Amino acid sequence: MNRVLIIGPCGSGKSTLARELAPRMGLPLVHMDQLGWQAGWIETEKAELNVRLAEAVAGEEWLIEGNYGSTLAPRLERADTVIYLDFPIHLCLWRLMRRIVTLNGQSRPDMPEGCPERFDAAFFLYVLTWNFGPRPRTEVKLAPYADKVIRLHSPATLAKWRTENGLA
Repeated sequence: MNRVLIIGPCGSGKSTLARELAPRMGLPLVHMDQLGWQAGWIETEKAELNVRLAEAVAGEEWLIEGNYGSTLAPRLERADTVIYLDFPIHLCLWRLMRRIVTLNGQSRPDMPEGCPERFDAAFFLYVLTWNFGPRPRTEVKLAPYADKVIRLHSPATLAKWRTENGLA
């Protein structure tokens, strides 16, 4: 595993897993949110995001976490492994709410400074409707790369996979 992509619904634990795995695997870590956002919750322009992403995926070793469906294709093409945290949405929503309460007003380590955690109704709705929009679109993009995908359905299956692969 030299070029690893971690995807899944918001709140599934992609960033946390990436922060734990990258040093264990000796891979440079790239958070899509750090590429896609600037201080003050200003979205990076699409052209600039594509340039930043192209630089990241050009390397021979990396661990990139985050969905950003519009940029999934170049990451899937270069990845040798895709870890899909295909966790139940109710768990992701619970984790998202816990994150908002615990980190309210603070920037997470996977976000640029100046993007404090907050409740955002549109974002919550996006997660709530994951199975009806983002999931089907993600599944279509993943289909040609099925041989690279490690689909984990729960924290327990993730823990088992980590143990079996010496990444616990």
